[in-house]
Amino acid sequence: MIAQEQIATVMDHPVYDTEGKKIGDAKHVFVDDVTGRPEWVTVKTGLFGTSESFVPIKDAAMVDDHLKVPYPKDRVKDAPHVDVDRGGHLDAREEQRLYSHCGIAWDEAWQRANEPGEAGWAHGAAGAAGTAGAADTRGRDGAGLKGRASGTARTDASADDVAMTRSEEQMHVGTERFETGRVRLRKYVVTEEVQQTVPVRHEEVPVEREPLTDADREQAMSGGEISEAEREVTLHEERPVVETRAVPVERVGLRTEEVTEEETVTGQVRKERIEVEADDTVDLPEDPGKGRDR
Repeated sequence: MIAQEQIATVMDHPVYDTEGKKIGDAKHVFVDDVTGRPEWVTVKTGLFGTSESFVPIKDAAMVDDHLKVPYPKDRVKDAPHVDVDRGGHLDAREEQRLYSHCGIAWDEAWQRANEPGEAGWAHGAAGAAGTAGAADTRGRDGAGLKGRASGTARTDASADDVAMTRSEEQMHVGTERFETGRVRLRKYVVTEEVQQTVPVRHEEVPVEREPLTDADREQAMSGGEISEAEREVTLHEERPVVETRAVPVERVGLRTEEVTEEETVTGQVRKERIEVEADDTVDLPEDPGKGRDR
């Protein structure tokens, strides 16, 4: 049995099974909200200690520098998953599942918890509350909430404390960055037809005829008798010549810019409600908090 003053010693120490095999390290100790006595220990298991398994601490014992529990390693690792961060409490339904996994009947566990004297771990720290006080605090399900200890034992609750803590879920919306696509710059070559008009010149030979005058006749006849002759003129023309040259005309680049938009997110949150019920013979004062969102 682990006492209240040993809780700090259990935290972060190795936990071994009934065959002496290491299961993992003790992470949390859950105590009874009424008595403050330790009832459960969570063990970090998995390859990197990413999982936590619940183990009853009633029959566990500190041996040297580690905690030894009377259960095989496989049974501890295969225990039903319970979210230990949800409010820091273990409710009755979860407790029944865990007891059943360990092979302990719920009725047997309840009976052992309420044995007279120090044998029953629901007694002792409860003081004058006794068995009846502890049972009343456990409520309809027959088990009280098991609160998580933080290295030291919790203060014993008073038997006259009948208050309840109301909790509610709050929605916290954040953002997560996702890749939506990629944009690339890719250069390729296309061939287009281009038309351009340019002026070109060429030479032509018009035939000119002019009659001889009396003044020119003597010179024209100096060539002798009638004979054959030939004269030649070379003609020229311009033709279009196409030449291409690569010249830079534009620079294209990419940049990203952030655009902020508003989106409405809808979610569901759970809230606890507390109602006051009494017999017809009891005259209750009006609840000042009734009618508003508590």
